[in-house]
Amino acid sequence: MSHVRTGIERLVADPGLLKGDRVGLITNPTGVLPDLTPGATALRAAGVPLTALFSPEHGMRGTAQAGSGERESLDPSTGLPVFDTYDRDGHALDDLVASSGVDTLVFDISDIGTRFYTYVWTMYDLIASAARLGLRFAVLDRPNPLGGTVAEGPLLDPAYASFVGRAAVPVRHGLTAGELALSVNRTIGADLRVITAEGWRRDMPFEATGLPWVMPSVNMPTGETALVYPGTGLFEGTNLSEGRGTTRPFELIGAPYLDGRFAAGLNGLGLPGVRFRDTWFTPTFHKHAGVAVRGVQLHVHDRRAFRPVLTALSMLHLARTLHPEDLAWHGGENGEPYFMDLLWGSDSLRHRLDAGEDPADLCPPPRHPEAWLDGGTLLYR
Repeated sequence: MSHVRTGIERLVADPGLLKGDRVGLITNPTGVLPDLTPGATALRAAGVPLTALFSPEHGMRGTAQAGSGERESLDPSTGLPVFDTYDRDGHALDDLVASSGVDTLVFDISDIGTRFYTYVWTMYDLIASAARLGLRFAVLDRPNPLGGTVAEGPLLDPAYASFVGRAAVPVRHGLTAGELALSVNRTIGADLRVITAEGWRRDMPFEATGLPWVMPSVNMPTGETALVYPGTGLFEGTNLSEGRGTTRPFELIGAPYLDGRFAAGLNGLGLPGVRFRDTWFTPTFHKHAGVAVRGVQLHVHDRRAFRPVLTALSMLHLARTLHPEDLAWHGGENGEPYFMDLLWGSDSLRHRLDAGEDPADLCPPPRHPEAWLDGGTLLYR
């Protein structure tokens, strides 16, 4: 089977696609060629003048849990210095980038098409830093594993911008990293180019790309995880376990207070493309660690019909209806924002659920990405 030709494959074959005397590569374990050769190794062998590496959340090696990076170090494969960008923006990020001495930044990380997955916001922050420092920026594009025909969920309210959403895009945005870079750069104005992924179509499931699935982060083990994440990632803003500490994160949702009515009620809703299995699990870390909790496992049987964001809203509404005194939100103390508000992109979902109302109408019907892009560039058809 032929495979999609990623941006890094094209650059390795033709280093002349990139300008720069001192190149910094923003990458992690997903930045590989189809034969699993690390991108940094392949680029150096091709003659690209790579002088520094930059890592996002979870680190260059992918060992750090959510909300952490890895300390700056030397990459053992290439001997290049590694600069940890996590939890740095603005002047602190500018200082870090300037200290590396690069004149061109290159982004090669697999995204999973969800606004609150942080890799694209690392890209956003570094595009902005490149603009301020007068550096070039290139995105080595890769397919969106959720496809590119569907966007779901509301646009982020800029008042709720954070590292889980810097710009007004939907929860499931339907773009590649390169397309998102072009969209946000309309207001940043960096010297930006995208080296496209040849052969990718918007309606192409990831399995048809011929590319290997490499875990983008420690709790994103499979393509099935990525498929449900635009919805079940919202449970990070609640006291329900989103399955961290199990082998099925984001597919398992549970809490000590849930009972068998949860699975039965969800299946009774007839949500498109998904069924729910009543189950018990014991997280080994994170929420409810060491406690047997009851909940559900999502089983997606029709990925084209499945609406992850609508599904999660229905799950949250039922949990609130069945257990109004038990479902609780993370954050909100000492003036800190509620994490659910940052994930959702406004406080509308939290307020609607607290009022006991069905929040389904907060989720617009699925639409093509060009419907929200407002004149932005789509690179693929």
